[in-house]
Amino acid sequence: MNLNTVEIKAFIPAKDFALAKAFYEAVGFTCKFSDREIAYFNRGDCSFLLQNFQPAAFPDEIMMHLLVENVDDWHRHLVRERITERFNVRMGEPRDQPWGMRDFELFDPSKVLWRIAQNI
Repeated sequence: MNLNTVEIKAFIPAKDFALAKAFYEAVGFTCKFSDREIAYFNRGDCSFLLQNFQPAAFPDEIMMHLLVENVDDWHRHLVRERITERFNVRMGEPRDQPWGMRDFELFDPSKVLWRIAQNI
């Protein structure tokens, strides 16, 4: 019996599909495939599927966690890209957390909350 896994991907809903695709490309993900309903994004070994759909009973907050090697470099990159101004989203400042990570929050245009973090 082989129960090895290959990967796990989240489906992230988008209120405005075109805006969300532009946001994730500006963040630094590569869109490897897209049609009118779904887009496949990746960066290195990390990937997710963006869907052109947001259910009526959409929860107020969906949270994703992205573990990176250098959270401060990621934050500087997003500031340089003017993510908050270009996409009218919120982003926090990096800070050390009591659970042994340094992280910051980034909301996407559909209010999906990303915690971008590194182990410390």
